[in-house]
Amino acid sequence: MIVLYEDNHIIIVSKRAGEIVQGDKTGDVPLSETVAAYLKEKYSKPGNVFVGVPHRLDRPVSGVVVLAKTSKALSRLNDMFRAGSVDKRYLAIVKNKPEEPQGRLENWLVRNEKQNRSYAYDKEVPGSKKAVLNYRLVASSVNYNLLEVELLTGRHHQIRCQLAKMGCPIKGDLKYGAERSNPDGSISLHAFHVTFEHPVSHEMIDVKAPLPDDSLWQSFRDAADKL
Repeated sequence: MIVLYEDNHIIIVSKRAGEIVQGDKTGDVPLSETVAAYLKEKYSKPGNVFVGVPHRLDRPVSGVVVLAKTSKALSRLNDMFRAGSVDKRYLAIVKNKPEEPQGRLENWLVRNEKQNRSYAYDKEVPGSKKAVLNYRLVASSVNYNLLEVELLTGRHHQIRCQLAKMGCPIKGDLKYGAERSNPDGSISLHAFHVTFEHPVSHEMIDVKAPLPDDSLWQSFRDAADKL
C-alpha cells in the first residue's frame, strides 16, 4: 500500500494486485483494515478508526483506491461514485490490438453470481445493466498493447468483460479469455488516475498511482508518463 493523498476527510492509496479492498469470505486482511491500522498508528488514536469504502477494485487489479476518513465524506463520495462524477482512468495491457485505435464500448452486462463473472451482450437482455466505457490505444510493443480506459459506468468486472467482448482480453485474465495467467496471480489492469471534486473542501483532487514494478508495466512507463 502506498499513500497517494491524505487530508482530514479522505485518504487515497495505491493497492497491490492481490489485496482485497473489503473483507470477504476468504478472511484475508482487507485494505480497509490495513489503512485503519496505519491511521491508528500514525495519529496514536485510541479505539477504532473510521475507514469507509465508497468503491472497490477487483482483487487481481492494482492501483488507486479512494477511502473516507469521516462519515460525511463517505456519504458524499458514495453519491459521487453512484452519479459518475468521479473521473476514473485505467490502464490495461492486452495482447490483441483493437481494430480501431479508440472508441466507445456500449454493452449490456449480466452478472453470474455463482461463477463470479459477467457476460456482455450487444442488446438489452433480462437482468442486464448497461455498461459504457471509452478506450484508446496508447502504446504498442512487439507482443502487447497498452490501452487507456475511461470508465463511465461501474458494473461488475466491466472493463475485463467489455475488453474481452471486443476481442482484447486483459493479460493474465484467464476468466475472460487470456491464454495464460500472470505469475503473481494479477491481471494487467491498473487503476491509474482519478479526478474529482473533494467531497468537503470542494477543491479538485487529481491523483495518479505509479505503475506496478514488473518489467512489462515498466516497459510502458514513458507512454504512461505522458497521460
